[in-house]
Amino acid sequence: MNGYLFYSRADAAQNRIWIDTAERWGEPQANKYILGLHAHLEQLSKAKALWRRLPKNLVAPADSETSIFLSRYERHYIFFRELPSGKIGVMSILHERMDLPVRLKEDLTSIIARPR
Repeated sequence: MNGYLFYSRADAAQNRIWIDTAERWGEPQANKYILGLHAHLEQLSKAKALWRRLPKNLVAPADSETSIFLSRYERHYIFFRELPSGKIGVMSILHERMDLPVRLKEDLTSIIARPR
């Protein structure tokens, strides 16, 4: 089964991306970027060959037994895992200029502390 779901922090991130883009570049560009992001997620859900496994020793909380994958869409990194249904669960979406290790650890710790 293909498809994707958002964890709450990733969902909030895509909302922030839309708002920030709309304020800076206008609503048409914000819509285009978010639609492109969703098209990218749909591609990821259908093609595991595009997945890049994140080494567990980098930022994943120690109690995480699940493999975490990443992909890049334009200026953002998308972190996700495979759900039992076969869909991907989008855990975090971070801009390339963010402190990725710190922000990712915050997002993953939040998810592990409170599962979907």
